[in-house]
Amino acid sequence: MLDREAVIWNEGALDFAAVQARAASAAARARLLSLQLPATYAIWDLLGHPEHGDVRPRPYVERRALLLDVLADVGPPLQPVPATNDPALAMRWYEAFQVQNIEGVVAKRAEGAYRPGRSWHKLRHSETVDAEAVGYTGNATHPRTAVVRLPDGRRAQSQALTAPLSRRLAQHIAASGPGRRARTDSGEPYTTTGGSLVLEVLAGTTRHAVVTVVRAR
Repeated sequence: MLDREAVIWNEGALDFAAVQARAASAAARARLLSLQLPATYAIWDLLGHPEHGDVRPRPYVERRALLLDVLADVGPPLQPVPATNDPALAMRWYEAFQVQNIEGVVAKRAEGAYRPGRSWHKLRHSETVDAEAVGYTGNATHPRTAVVRLPDGRRAQSQALTAPLSRRLAQHIAASGPGRRARTDSGEPYTTTGGSLVLEVLAGTTRHAVVTVVRAR
């Protein structure tokens, strides 16, 4: 059992929009896209082992050694992410890999057990910007995500909205009237909304199409 993520490389950089588009595609189109841009299976950690069972209580250094052993004869596209115990090297990675759309680094305690959300720290490249809400996905009364126009003009789908933000966007949708079907720049379908609602979003400076709505203006 692995802690992992499917990623897509496009011209030497991670393309998260391509991942979102593939996830939203029908099976036949997803197969076609996989031929054009194959996915890589990036693996961060090992949670369960066929011989050792649940290894989450074990120190990270032990889990890492078991993970490398499991993957020793596998190779790409299944591969472990790089790891180091040298802080200076980690910071060089943090700076150098930004051009590849890698959003940052993760720090884990060498002796720490695996406890989701509490056993590591993420250091991301990101900035807060104002974006105009131009649409949504999900139900008009309970929108799941917002589609925003970023300052550079790109239309991108946000990550899942919190309940308060979903209610605020639903109020805006009700006031602006029926929308039409459209697609983001990366191909995800959504419903447009009129009016002018400005959202403060955390827009990754690496995964360019990934935005997290922080609050409504």
